[in-house]
Amino acid sequence: MKIIDVTLTLFTWDGIPPVIYGPNIRMPGGVSTLGLLAIVTDAGVTGHAFFGGANRGAETEGRSLVDAFKPLLIGQDPLDRERLNQSMWRRGRLTLVRAIGAVDVALWDLAGKIAGLPIHQLLGTYRHSLPAYASSQAFASIDEYCEQALHYKSLGWRAYKIHPPHPWREDIKVCAAVRKAVGDEYPLMLDATWGYDYPTAVRVGRAIQDLGFYWFEDPLSEWNLHGYQKLRQKLHIPLMATELPFAGLDQYAPWILGQATDFLRGDVCFKGGITTCIKTAHLAEAFGMNYEIHHGSNSLNNVACLHLAMAISNCEYFEVLLPDAANKFGLIEDIEVDREGLVHAPMGPGLGARIDFERIKRNTQAVLS
Repeated sequence: MKIIDVTLTLFTWDGIPPVIYGPNIRMPGGVSTLGLLAIVTDAGVTGHAFFGGANRGAETEGRSLVDAFKPLLIGQDPLDRERLNQSMWRRGRLTLVRAIGAVDVALWDLAGKIAGLPIHQLLGTYRHSLPAYASSQAFASIDEYCEQALHYKSLGWRAYKIHPPHPWREDIKVCAAVRKAVGDEYPLMLDATWGYDYPTAVRVGRAIQDLGFYWFEDPLSEWNLHGYQKLRQKLHIPLMATELPFAGLDQYAPWILGQATDFLRGDVCFKGGITTCIKTAHLAEAFGMNYEIHHGSNSLNNVACLHLAMAISNCEYFEVLLPDAANKFGLIEDIEVDREGLVHAPMGPGLGARIDFERIKRNTQAVLS
């Protein structure tokens, strides 16, 4: 079996609400562009992935994906994923890590379709369901956080994560109010979106550990390894870093060896696909660390992340980034959380997702080939 074509169909994602997740993450809303990647084989089997997101459209970067990777893929056996993945990393300077991720996801989709199995079974299924947590947007008032947390708790969701408003004194007030609203036993997390310096991170970290928060995510810059090492010595709440930078497997080693984080973090978009993420998850397992999977930036990446979560033992939660309208598009049926607060393993071959090809056709802007 050989790859005979690679195309990227650019299509409009409209109706996106404006959202703020922190001082470093502001999404204007309106319209973005997604890409539907198709890797076609001479056996009539096609693997798919989405490229882009609500705040990082595919139109300006899609050309580099096709130019960098189509010549590498044509004529190759699509099941040679490890060799192809390493070849893409060697060409990484010609495009983006998320382009590597999209191709890798499409190759895994192909493999599952060829085998007639969902991706998590190809990886080796560990479970068939996982608790979900609601991951908030940044609100202007404390009451909005409390109302949202109580709403998702009432629906049975298993935990709530705060993207705080900043500055730090307001962040502590929000955390204290939400803890009071949901009670002492409900799991809460704080994602500071790289918004603090070291002294501020110490102050906030001490406050939320006293409030019984489950983890403290990305308080410092993604490059501040030394700061995380110092911070970890000051706090007993688990720290979570490594969501950024966009990078591969080798960039996790300094964080582990430097004992700079308690949990590792990643997703198929930021880390170059399922191939990198499964290696990282097993690396974390070897050191007794969680590998908590980040939101995938688009609906099909989230499905890929869900397969990954079902195949590893050291992930406790599945992130659902709110609001849905800013983060879900292009599928006929998207991931849903049930009344017990669980998401469930897809069981169709490959990604097992029903792509809305008719809507994509109506919204098509261009086809890159």
